[in-house]
Amino acid sequence: MTKIIVDGNEVDVPAEYTLLQACETAGAEVPRFCFHERLSVAGNCRMCLVEVKGGPPKPAASCAMAVRDLRPGPNGEPPQVFTNTPMVKKAREGVMEFLLINHPLDCPICDQGGECDLQDQAMAFGVDSSRYAENKRAVEDKYIGPLVKTSMNRCIHCTRCVRFTAEVAGTGDMGATGRGEDMEITTYLETAMTSELQGNVADLCPVGALLPKPQNFRARSWELQKTESIDVMDALGSAIRVDTRGREVMRILPRVNDAVNEEWISDKTRQIVDGLGAQRLDRPYVRENGKLRQASWQEAFAAIAAKVKATSAEKIGAIAGDLCAVEDMFALQLLMGKLGSKNIDCRQDGVKLDPKLGRASYLFNSTIAGIEAADSILIIGSNPRKEAPVLNARIRKRWLRGGLKISVIGDRPDLTYVYDYQGAGAESLSALADNPPPAVEKSMVIIGQGALARPDGAAILALAGKLASAFGAVKDGWNGFNVLHTAAARVGGLDLGFVPGEGGLDALAMANGGVDVLFNLGADEIDIKPGAFVIYQGSHGDRGAHRADVILPGAAYTEKSGTYVNTEGRVQMAARAGFPPGDAREDWAILRALSDVLGQRLPFDTLAALRSALYAAHPHFAAIDDIAASDASAIGKLSASGAPGKDVLASPITDFYLTNPIARASSVMAECSALARGRMLQAAE
Repeated sequence: MTKIIVDGNEVDVPAEYTLLQACETAGAEVPRFCFHERLSVAGNCRMCLVEVKGGPPKPAASCAMAVRDLRPGPNGEPPQVFTNTPMVKKAREGVMEFLLINHPLDCPICDQGGECDLQDQAMAFGVDSSRYAENKRAVEDKYIGPLVKTSMNRCIHCTRCVRFTAEVAGTGDMGATGRGEDMEITTYLETAMTSELQGNVADLCPVGALLPKPQNFRARSWELQKTESIDVMDALGSAIRVDTRGREVMRILPRVNDAVNEEWISDKTRQIVDGLGAQRLDRPYVRENGKLRQASWQEAFAAIAAKVKATSAEKIGAIAGDLCAVEDMFALQLLMGKLGSKNIDCRQDGVKLDPKLGRASYLFNSTIAGIEAADSILIIGSNPRKEAPVLNARIRKRWLRGGLKISVIGDRPDLTYVYDYQGAGAESLSALADNPPPAVEKSMVIIGQGALARPDGAAILALAGKLASAFGAVKDGWNGFNVLHTAAARVGGLDLGFVPGEGGLDALAMANGGVDVLFNLGADEIDIKPGAFVIYQGSHGDRGAHRADVILPGAAYTEKSGTYVNTEGRVQMAARAGFPPGDAREDWAILRALSDVLGQRLPFDTLAALRSALYAAHPHFAAIDDIAASDASAIGKLSASGAPGKDVLASPITDFYLTNPIARASSVMAECSALARGRMLQAAE
């Protein structure tokens, strides 16, 4: 640590800190436009000027000077920095005046108004008039895709967007053309950006030059009710903020959580907002004479009760979908137990993971933040860029630092970083397990659902466990065996034990005619054959609703308070930001009401009572934002009968933008999907 005096206050800071960071540690406010903590230093806006005692007789850019670069006083006193002297004030006013010379005065109609760094800093650090009377520079707006709107007259060339696409997203979509006053920020040939993280550039832009296109001109920031919650579009559990106006979700923004998503979110997380209101189920339906008709709750429950009471327990089953909260699955599990059925499953894709194998066998054990400590990573049957873009950005961040060897078995995807391709199928995995590479300090194995959601998934899981042990990925003080999930509900369901009991049927067996009555709790990614009486409980009119005999309208994830467990086993709480439409209700409340009609009353009347029962049965769910310890020795004990097949260990995500019913209801996601398919066809030619 190094001592430094900022405005008379002495603080200890690391020598590698910039002066800007040191000043903020001391509590001084330093304005900035180009500097961002998670991007490289550009030093081109000059707004962060400070005065350094003993330095050159001019202001210094605090973002581009490190604490170690300062000279001590003549008698060894700590270096001194001033942020509020007349020199600094005049310098900042001059910089602000130059920035505003070409900036259009369109604050009243700018969607960034109220959240604009330039607006705020012009008030705090600028002057009240301009000496510039000439015409302002004009720049034509650019098309850079369906997610980000441009108003490039406002651009101040801070290059945050350029650095983000080059460093974090890894696509290098944006750059600068021209020189001097002809300089413009744009994409190559004004094409759409290709990154799954491109929406973050609108958050980074300190002015109104880049804005979220789907939400443009829909609301002002001060009109919105802000609710902190958790994302369920993938299994990462990114921290988000849901902004609503009345009953309508207007936008979704990231929150800072260094342990999970830092401050980025994927485009699907951000832009499924219109899907939350489209194709909604807002009243019960009952199928009569092959057609669904609107019904009352009493009619729907009566139809279910008549069918259930006429069916034996072994012919009743339940499947939980990928967006279910833990409370909803727990209520359904209790109901199925009261009905005497052991046919329950949360693995609609048929993935061969089981809580009986130990919790460490299905978690991302090293944690997401642990990626930054890894020395080597082996990716098996996964495309992290499509399955968890924010996690892929974390891998790229570690790769950019150097000293990381990445290998891949499966597809040959573009992962935004260089890797060694080890082969396509299980044979390559077996060869690597028999001849593991030299051990390094912290090895990591990431196995995806593409390797596990197949008939030989158990054999591949056992092989991956063997490889992890041989690879040195599992040892004292480090567990680098990681399962990357794609479903937000999966780890929570496995923790609950929402899998078939002794002699029970799994999801695929139930969907293929193994049961006569099937409770479908939001499972839209599985085909259910004709024959079974299907009760679909969900929020959107997707595949599950089309197959249903009775539809019970549920709440979307923004409309209920629910517990989720992310891929690393972190317990998280999603908060209610709005209310479901029409007659739709929260899933646990529907199941509670249905249990009365079935004569199997569940032992709770409120969400608090349900959670008390949940925490009594599974105490670790009560520890929000904690990861319960798991036994790493379970990984070395993984075994399976039969040999793995020879098929390619391909990722299950073929279309990143259309992976769940909310995304498929979104017109914005449909446009992004069409663009992505067009790029694939163009590349194939």
